[in-house]
Amino acid sequence: MNKVVKNLGLYLVLVLVVVSMVNMFLTPEEVQRQYDEISYTEFIAKLEAGEVRILQIRNNTVPGESSSATLQGEMKNGQRFLTYGIDVSGIADKAVAKGITVTFEAPQKNTWLMSLMTSLFPTLLLIGVWLYFLNNSQGGGGRIMAFGRSKAKLFLDNKPKVTFNDVAGCDESKEELQEVIQFLKNPDKFRKLGARVPKGVLLVGPPGTGKTLLARAAAGEADVPFFSASGSDFVEMFVGVGAARVRDLFEQAKKYQPCIIFIDEMDAVGRHRGAGLGGGHDEREQTLNQLLVELDGFDDTSSTILIAATNRPDILDPALLRPGRFDRHITVDRPDVKGREEILKVHMKDKQFADDVDTGILARRTPGLVGADLENLVNEAALLAARHDKDRIGMDELEEGIERVMAGPERKSRIISDKEKRIVAYHETGHAIVAKILPGSDPVHKISIIPRGHAALGYTLQVPEEDKFLMSKSDLMNRIAVLLSGRVSEELVFNDVTSGAANDLERATQTARQMVTQLGMSDTIGLVKLGNKREEIFLGRDISEDRNYSEEVAYKIDQEVKSIIDSCYQKAKTILSERRELMDKIAGVLLEREVLDAEDFDRLMNDDKADMPEDLPEIPDGRIDILPNTNRDFLA
Repeated sequence: MNKVVKNLGLYLVLVLVVVSMVNMFLTPEEVQRQYDEISYTEFIAKLEAGEVRILQIRNNTVPGESSSATLQGEMKNGQRFLTYGIDVSGIADKAVAKGITVTFEAPQKNTWLMSLMTSLFPTLLLIGVWLYFLNNSQGGGGRIMAFGRSKAKLFLDNKPKVTFNDVAGCDESKEELQEVIQFLKNPDKFRKLGARVPKGVLLVGPPGTGKTLLARAAAGEADVPFFSASGSDFVEMFVGVGAARVRDLFEQAKKYQPCIIFIDEMDAVGRHRGAGLGGGHDEREQTLNQLLVELDGFDDTSSTILIAATNRPDILDPALLRPGRFDRHITVDRPDVKGREEILKVHMKDKQFADDVDTGILARRTPGLVGADLENLVNEAALLAARHDKDRIGMDELEEGIERVMAGPERKSRIISDKEKRIVAYHETGHAIVAKILPGSDPVHKISIIPRGHAALGYTLQVPEEDKFLMSKSDLMNRIAVLLSGRVSEELVFNDVTSGAANDLERATQTARQMVTQLGMSDTIGLVKLGNKREEIFLGRDISEDRNYSEEVAYKIDQEVKSIIDSCYQKAKTILSERRELMDKIAGVLLEREVLDAEDFDRLMNDDKADMPEDLPEIPDGRIDILPNTNRDFLA
């Protein structure tokens, strides 16, 4: 009803404005433009000369003013004239005596309504503009006079249709949310037993694991109103706006109980307090304080559940995480093999696939990928199938989709010289042979010297047979040896090295340093953890490291890291030196085909009689040009 009244008032103001505009601008001046204005003396002269044919007299006299009149008409030559006079009572008699047609027009009456509108037009215009903005400001939080209103979207009849059947790969997380859903459906069941249902649920996990989807599914399962907001929606440039929006959000939620409030990217508003450079009380802290008050303000009869999601739980304020606020922390981790297979089935159910598609194989070949990656993988495969004019998505498209997600699209247009192509082939062959020989290494799934993405000139793809959650010292040493084997192969074949192993060296050094300083895998340093990362909340992560060790220990760390790198390098060099002919054979086949799958690679490794290509280019002599840092090997 209020909306109808406001609209009627707005339309009334607009009508008054239009009438006032007509009254102001459609004046007799519009009519006067059709006549030639002449002086009164000239008019008398033409009247005496008998040149006037028609005369119209309009009395303009206003009470309290002197008598005046408007004289207009037409000459015998067709000219239309207009003039003004005072006390023209005798003009009509003279005109009639000369046989001129004379007419009189009654004075125009200016009604009180028109006078009122004319005088009040500026005021009415300002009032109309003010009412317009006031009316619009009630509809959203981003308009004028509504900064303090919440930006959260309310879903009632249009609430998410997603249910737990649409969420896969996180069975434990769904079980944790079942109690929340049961409370929203039947709160009396818990209150009779004196149970207190969690006021807040915090979903924690890496990006893309399905935290937002899980919250939407919880709302769909509970079939209750759903408020959705982002942490960044609360913070504005104006002081106090964030706290006002938090208050408004919870006030709205009380009207729709039972309901769910979902805040995505909670770290945007819930960061640790007192982390500013000046230690001051900023706008973000005021917003967080209000959020803490609202969470504590829930009474025992409240049926409002707050669900938040973040991938940075380490920077959240401790007061936000204590029991009574976010009582339950649910980890939504990367899916395992079984979870990845279930996620693939969810994304594949509405698409047409060939009979040879095996989700189990795809799940084993996608270690470390999250739900968002798997959805993108299936979509890439569908796009490739459509590009090839296929009516079904085959295993080839899905395999290519995996590589596009993990290493980027192929760049066949990048022209590589034969010399550089040969270097890349030996580099990747070195990775593959050492990974095949060393026990415990992940099996080689594919070798390619086709450029991919923005940086990779080639890559060796290793796919683990099963998910690993623990890494032994020998596993890490073997991984470093595999990383360094590309550099070893360049040195053995070309007696020189290139910049193509820059990323390999970076990853190998990082792994070795973690073994020494964090994992206690050094006999020289011992079972200690050295170095504490110092994270400034508003300056970024890991801007510095708090060195809790002396310079002498730092020197020992560097020497131990170098010792590990040198040991792994010698291990890779020994393996490749003993298999130099095998390396030449595999590199030659790779140069010819550009891509080797696992079956072809295993056959070449096991069959010493495999023939080498006849058109294998000769090994260049002398030094070679240093390549830019572009050969980035993607090892799963």
